[in-house]
Amino acid sequence: MQNAEFSIFFPFFLDEFGWSRADTAIMFSLNVLTYGSLSPVAGSLGDRWKPKKVMLIGLTVLCAATACCSFAYELWHFYLLFGILVPVGMAFSGWPLMTPAIANWFTKRRGLAFSIGQLGGGLSFVYSILSEFTISQLGWRYANFALAGIMIVILVPLYSICFHYRPEDRGLKPYGDSGFQASKGSMEYELDGGDAESRDWTLFTAVRTPQFWLIVLSQFLFWGIGVYLVMAHQVNFAVDAGYSSLFSASVFALFGIFMAFGQISASISDWIGREKTVTIAALLTIGALFSLISVQDTSQPWLLYLYAACFGYGAGLYTPTIFVSMADIFHGRYFGETSGMILTGMGVGGAIGPWLGGYIYDISGSYMSAFLLSMACFALACIALWVAAPRHADKT
Repeated sequence: MQNAEFSIFFPFFLDEFGWSRADTAIMFSLNVLTYGSLSPVAGSLGDRWKPKKVMLIGLTVLCAATACCSFAYELWHFYLLFGILVPVGMAFSGWPLMTPAIANWFTKRRGLAFSIGQLGGGLSFVYSILSEFTISQLGWRYANFALAGIMIVILVPLYSICFHYRPEDRGLKPYGDSGFQASKGSMEYELDGGDAESRDWTLFTAVRTPQFWLIVLSQFLFWGIGVYLVMAHQVNFAVDAGYSSLFSASVFALFGIFMAFGQISASISDWIGREKTVTIAALLTIGALFSLISVQDTSQPWLLYLYAACFGYGAGLYTPTIFVSMADIFHGRYFGETSGMILTGMGVGGAIGPWLGGYIYDISGSYMSAFLLSMACFALACIALWVAAPRHADKT
């Protein structure tokens, strides 16, 4: 059971166990918090050890924990398995190592590179239809076995054969780095004249700048609280309005499709700038939630489709752009641990958002206040990036 599928499993947990929405959503909050907390550690290991081995170990933990969710019966079982062990595997096999790898391979067109690199994240939400179908046929317990098996069959060969952390590992130079000469086995690049790169950012030097914390704050607000609050509860919201769980899952899949389109479109940040791209993302996500809170019953399904399209596209635009913004300012040989702090910001916010959405519903009987809070977070995240001003960063 992954983040993209949590909303699909959520109603089944509520029906079978009768837990409150806030208590159940804590497992999702723990998941995101653990993932974010471990991301700098995973990125640091990638910078200093053997990234491919780190990823294969992480994948093993991820698959084992996912399968073990089938045996969970108590709430604390899910807190341990899905809340802690699953994100351990995700952190050491996923984006905390993919982010620096992409930054290592590209010094130009990073916006396009990150957009393509994150396509899988958006398309994974389409996978939720398969999860819903598997649950309907086999039950949610056996569905976890199926998810674990699919990951093993697909990801182990891909990681083993295709993943290379640095271009010099293949005797190559980064794309667009014509002015630099790569030194094999090192992330240190030297100019043709022999001078070292003017800035060699580490996590220690980055955290001493306001730009670093503003970018982390932006991710904390946008994804950590804003998006994850809505993601954790969107299927339940649609079910409460009278829609079937399968229809709700299909809307969730539509969100993933448009998120993929948004991730590809995020390459426009190479031309119009990171801040303007994030502004468009914030406007789309805020507009999407206006559509969602307008849903009262099953008479206007087009409002759900409009929500899924705008929310997915906006979230997709934002996701690569925030990592590229960090790379514009702070890329260096230890960018893995630096970029991992973006995910820490997301993790801290993600620990709050899903639980807070459930708590607001439990005390008010409505998601209205929770979704209004998400709108405010999207607007503040946009402002934070404008103040960080990656447009003023020195470009390599």
